[in-house]
Formats: sequence, structure tokens, C-alpha cells
Amino acid sequence: MTSFQSTMTSNANPSFDEHRWMINIRRTLDEELEDDTEIPVCIFNVLKILMTSCPDCYVPQQVAIGPYHYWRPELYEMERYKLAAAKRAQKRLECLKFSHIVGNLINLELKIRACYHKFLDFSNETLAWMMAIDASFLLEFLQIYAIKEGIVFTRVSSRMSHLIDYAGRKSAHNAILRDMVMLENQIPLFVLRKILEIQLSSLEMADETLLSMLVGFYKEISPFKMLEEIPSINISQCAHLLDYLYYVTVPKIEAPEEINEAVGQLDEAMEGKFMSSENSNLIAWLSEGLVRLLKRLLVSRHVKVMLKLPWSIVSNVPACSFLKQPVEYFFFSQDKEVKPENENLNNELDKPPLAEEIAIPCAAELFRSGIRFAPTTGNILSISFDVKTDTFYLPIISLDVNTEVVLRNMVAYEASNASGPLVFTRYTELMNGIIDTEEDVELLREKGIILNRLKSDEEVAMLWNGMSKSIRLTKVPFLDKVIEDVNRSSALSIDTLELFMLDHLETSHSYGDVVAKQIQESKSTTNL
Repeated sequence: MTSFQSTMTSNANPSFDEHRWMINIRRTLDEELEDDTEIPVCIFNVLKILMTSCPDCYVPQQVAIGPYHYWRPELYEMERYKLAAAKRAQKRLECLKFSHIVGNLINLELKIRACYHKFLDFSNETLAWMMAIDASFLLEFLQIYAIKEGIVFTRVSSRMSHLIDYAGRKSAHNAILRDMVMLENQIPLFVLRKILEIQLSSLEMADETLLSMLVGFYKEISPFKMLEEIPSINISQCAHLLDYLYYVTVPKIEAPEEINEAVGQLDEAMEGKFMSSENSNLIAWLSEGLVRLLKRLLVSRHVKVMLKLPWSIVSNVPACSFLKQPVEYFFFSQDKEVKPENENLNNELDKPPLAEEIAIPCAAELFRSGIRFAPTTGNILSISFDVKTDTFYLPIISLDVNTEVVLRNMVAYEASNASGPLVFTRYTELMNGIIDTEEDVELLREKGIILNRLKSDEEVAMLWNGMSKSIRLTKVPFLDKVIEDVNRSSALSIDTLELFMLDHLETSHSYGDVVAKQIQESKSTTNL
């Protein structure tokens, strides 16, 4: 985002500063004459549909990092610790003053502003001081992970000792960790690199130190406990802390640019639709038990037969009438109200997966059907299904007090920034599908896939089920293939649901009589 775009965004601000606007216009013209390369936005506001589901997972509770939450009074307490960290950073500069760091960041001011999706209503100097102080605090916090990785930077100050815990057991330590991975609480990683370069007098040493911090940080905060070597990532290509966590965990899968533009238009329209008050009660109802019920119904033989009939007939069958409103809402209203401008895209990847493509029975039902579960030591790419041994391989995931915040913010970041399929979002949907109750959690825990550090298996089930209020899904070929193979091999007959369907159909005489009756009524209406 150029400073011109940012300036125009500020028109909604009642305290609009005309003088600053004029200065920014002049600077923007000079900026674009000097460099035509666009710096991609990488720090976003969380989508409303996600924010409303769990605000505490997206809004910092302990410390504000960066400009989005800087002036919140409840976070002022941490300012004295950030200033103390800045003083200690100045001591490490020897003959230089802290203002030297600020001066270097002022030179990067346009680049810093370009990273933020939201207009930053700060002067250049204010923004540079904010970045310098917050980055000093982050580096002091992150240094414990450099120590763990064998690179000694400096010991933690006694004034910070009650916040920073080498063992990671103190509540304040975990609260700061959670705040550090929130999408709206990020600062560009190149700011940290610049400060370390000044302190260590070498960009190479700065990158080595920062990389050790990030690797240790990943091992601490990431729920994915990879026993294999963590993939090497060029930190000069990383946007911020959350971006590093994301790309270590999630493989890059490219998709055609035109498809992403069309899906993006669909996202914006759907978000407004979901947030409307008239639909809020329906969405809340669907996000709980009905979603799991629909997923189970879709793998039933009887439902597969009914899906081949016209909807006008199926919707009037007594056993299906209770599904008429939500099914019509999800599958038909979108076609009427949301149409991307480019309707000529014929590539299947631009369509979200069908309900029957993401439907998968819960872990307990899969296990009873003969499916085995086994842990992998890799990232999401390691998910697979061995059709010869009927073994479902899933990465080890450790669930603790920080996990939900990490998962939700990675989903939020992917939704705003991904240039291809939403791989991580599809993974969370897969886990939500195979985990319905504590019985499923217990099974996966016993198989070594889930490491539960929460209070109970029920709490883990609630965590995954609570993430059902998600965003759009995109097709992810390797995950889609795994789900397809699992469903094919399981050959599940969901006895309870089939009896439910049969019972209701029998009360209407017989399935054939009901269908024949609906067809006859449909013909009579047409003749009239």
C-alpha cells in the first residue's frame, strides 16, 4: 500500500489533517518516481466474522506490539517494561544513543507504513520511536530462545524476570506469547533485523541471531511438534513473527491469480451477508450440532440416493423438511446474491469444495470401521492415507493454553494474505470433522497424535468444535485426496442416522410412495 492509498483511507477520520495530507501527497509522488515496486501488505485487521467468534483470541490482553492497539489504556502497564528494554538496548550500543536506532527506522518509515493494511495516523517520528521501543522489547523477550538454541545474546533483566520465564510456566509469560502471535499485533521483521544489525555491527550476525530466536520461538509456541529438522527459511523473506510460524508449518501451494481475485470478491460479499443481524441466529445454530449432523448424513447411502433427486421433491420429504431452511440458505442463496464479476472461470479450483467432499466421520467411527491412526513427525504436508494398510497419518499436535490463539490467528492470516489455497484452514476443518466428542480426542491421544496439556479431553473437543465458525474453504488437492480415500476405505454405515432416516420415511408409508406423491403433486402444479 503506497502512502497515497493510506492517506486516502484517512478521509473517514474526523480529525483529518490537511497539511499532513499535502505532505504525504508530495512524498508519494517522489516515492513512486524513485521506486515503482509495490511493498505487499502483510499486517491486517482480523475479518469480522472471525473476530466476533472469539475476540480475546485476536485482541492483545497483555502487551501492544505495533500501532493497531498502542493507545488502549488497559495495556499501558506494559509500557514501563518496554521502556526499560529500550534503555538496556541503548547500553548495548556503547557510544551510540537510542535515537540512532530511531533515525535508521525513520529512513524505513515508508516501507513500514506499506506493511499495514490500515492507515497509520502517526507522524513519521512517532512511528519510528514506537517501532524502536516495541522491537527492543520483542528482542529482549525472544533472546531466551536464542539462549536455548545455544546462541548467547544477553541475559534477561531482573526487572523482566517475572514476565519472562525460561521454563515458560508463568502465566504472564504465556499471555505475552499469545499476544506476540496475534495478527493485529505484529511489526515488520526487518525492523528487528535493523536493530540487531546496529547492535552487532553485522547483518550476517544479526540474521544468525534472529534466526536462532525464531527457531526457538517456533518450538515454544507452535502446536506442531515436528521431530524432523525445522525447514530452513530465509528470514529476509519473512514479514513478521506470525508469518514465520505460518510458513514453517504450511507448505506453499500456488493457485492462478485470477481465481484468487474472484474468490476474494466472494469473501467480501459473504462476510457482509454472514454479519447481518437477520442471519446471526441461523449461523449460530448451524455452527454447533447441525454441522456435524449434516456431515454424517452426507455419507449415508439413503441420503446419497436422495441427493440425486430434484430439490423441490426432496425438501418436501418429512425426514428432510427440518433441513430445508439451512440447506437452502447455504447452497441456494449464495447463487442468487453473490456472483463474482468474472463468471467465465471454468477452473474447478475456484469453487469451494462440495459438502460431501469435506464430510468425514469422526475418529471413533473411523476406528470402528477399521481405519488405523498413526502420528507423523512432519508438518501439514505429512498428512496422508495408506490405502493398503488403512492407516490415516496425521501430524503430532500439542494442545495447551496458547494453542487456540495460534491456530485462530494462523487461519486469520491465511485468509487475508494467502495467494493460493487455504491449506491451514482446510486442515482445521479436517480436525474439526474427525473430532466431535472427548471419545475422539481420547482415541487420537492414545495413538500419539494429540498431546493434551489442557485440563481434559472434553476441553480439546470444545476447542476444535469452537473453530467451526470459519471462513471460505478452497480445494486443497492433497487433502481432498486423503479425505476421499479415507471415506472410500472406511465403508462406514452410520447405523444411528440411517435408522433415523428410515424411521421417518416409514412413518410416511414408504420411501417410494413419498417420492411418487411428490412427483404427482409437482406435475399437478405445473399443469395448473
